[in-house]
Amino acid sequence: MSGTYVKKLKPGDPFRDWLVYMLKDRIQNKKCVVRVFQFSGSHMVRRYEFEGEGFSVMAKFFNRPMGLIKKYDPDKAMVNEYKKLKRIKHIIDISRPIAINRNFDCVLVTEYVSGRPLYWYFHHENHLYDSLTAVAHLLRKLHDNTKTYYDREREFRMLKKNLDHLGLDRSTRKRYKKLLDSWWDSPFLDFGYGCMIHHDATPANYLIHRGRSYAIDFELSVRHGNPVHDLGILSAELKNYFALKGNDQQAEPYIGHFLWNYSKNKKEFDQITRILPFYMSYGLLRIARGNMHHGHKDYLLKEAESCLLTIKRHSCN
Repeated sequence: MSGTYVKKLKPGDPFRDWLVYMLKDRIQNKKCVVRVFQFSGSHMVRRYEFEGEGFSVMAKFFNRPMGLIKKYDPDKAMVNEYKKLKRIKHIIDISRPIAINRNFDCVLVTEYVSGRPLYWYFHHENHLYDSLTAVAHLLRKLHDNTKTYYDREREFRMLKKNLDHLGLDRSTRKRYKKLLDSWWDSPFLDFGYGCMIHHDATPANYLIHRGRSYAIDFELSVRHGNPVHDLGILSAELKNYFALKGNDQQAEPYIGHFLWNYSKNKKEFDQITRILPFYMSYGLLRIARGNMHHGHKDYLLKEAESCLLTIKRHSCN
């Protein structure tokens, strides 16, 4: 995870000088040149490498949106993510927060983790099982150490919001509404508690470094979520990846392995697999929102609906 080279910053550049000031004793040569590398993302994200220091930081500029969402409060978003990172930095491995500054396009500066993103392991399957195990254990620690109540209403609102953005025809939307009503009326989503969820549990947001998993990008993280929410998002990503390769069934052993390594025991594993289709549906709809290929988008919508249909099978048992 190194990024695309952009330019160098020399002493006298305001942002470079502020970084050196904030990092204090971590930078020995206060006059060092700083190399800048660009990353893709919903905001401008850059890595700043201090030449000769063996040290880098990541900077996320909330006032420089690069994605579809342009209208939001960048200052509030910056502060919110900073507070979340401060809260969980002693719970799980993350890119630790260093500083924020609204004067530089509402920037959040965090430590740089030199690991490979989980999606790299999607392409190198001989290491994928171990990587999924590491992510499962990380999510378990996050969820277990942030327990609270479960806000089911908000979770349903989020799924319905995804549907709103997809421009579905009336007949399809009606089918989804009926299925969501069935899930709402059922007891299956009750995991016993809520917790802080990563929410943006995509393979780009987990880095594997020396066998350990690090989570990044907590901008969308929320409290009072269902623990299975994160599991469903990542399971949907696995299914989508193998679907694009030609056979979504190849995702099944990886999903099963991931869930098993998250679960405390067989009873909990069975409970998770009953809840999972609801959140896999949410994950597939999220992917469909950003997919411009109509054929694959239709596949995602069909699979999302199929996931929700499992409520009928559960209700009959």
